[in-house]
Amino acid sequence: MIKAERKGVFLGKNTHKKSSRRRPLVPEERRERIARLVEESGSVKVAMLEEKFGISPMTARRDLLALEREGRVQRTHGGAILPGFAGHEDSFQRRMGENVVAKERLARAAVGLVEAGEAVFIDSSTTAYHVAKRLFEKGLRVTILTNCVPVMELFSTNRAPRMGLVGTGGSLRRLTLSFVGPHAVRTVNAHFADKLFFSVKGVTPDGYLTDPDPLEAEVKRAMIERSEEPILLVDGSKFERRGLSAIAHASQLSRALVVDAPEEGIRALQEAGVEVRRV
Repeated sequence: MIKAERKGVFLGKNTHKKSSRRRPLVPEERRERIARLVEESGSVKVAMLEEKFGISPMTARRDLLALEREGRVQRTHGGAILPGFAGHEDSFQRRMGENVVAKERLARAAVGLVEAGEAVFIDSSTTAYHVAKRLFEKGLRVTILTNCVPVMELFSTNRAPRMGLVGTGGSLRRLTLSFVGPHAVRTVNAHFADKLFFSVKGVTPDGYLTDPDPLEAEVKRAMIERSEEPILLVDGSKFERRGLSAIAHASQLSRALVVDAPEEGIRALQEAGVEVRRV
């Protein structure tokens, strides 16, 4: 009995050692796995490929270039996405769990720009939602104008007697929990705000702000036109992708608050005349 147990232990150790040895992947096999990763998650980063496959940044970029030539991925700054991913849009709930630390940093900086008595547009982005949430926490005397249902719900779950709300109404998009369409745009156009806090799907290298959905883009565009200070809130990922629909050019912004943005992205905003502040 003892001998059998010892033998089992011995065999178990040998089996473990044997399974821990990994055969290096040939390029074709590695690229196939990278393509599957992009299909599953929608995007990959060069740094992630380095760590996962034990390859150099140059090799990772070569793999992505080869996959792009095959039409299987679309390269971005620092990685790759699915071809045609510009039209992809995640739900509000899913986006709430992404880049939370960056969004909170942006929200803190944004709230620091708000003065008592101001009217503030808040768009349907999760980043702007964090701004609204912090405004509630501070209890500032402001009026929020928004098409974002979760922001409207803050008024039903929080006591903020000094805060006012103007909701746009319109057609509800369940994916983004936002109101869009002609009625939403008319409501925006019927008001003026001191500031707009909003985010986008992506910023193109030539400074265009983009969104996956044309109706969302329309509401954001109206908010930009009706605000004294349109303020863009973005993290570095926004410079690696673009949406299907153009919202406006960055030259229509007064400033941008950015977190972990690449220098070329910041330069594109500055060249459009935008005051950029790293937070």
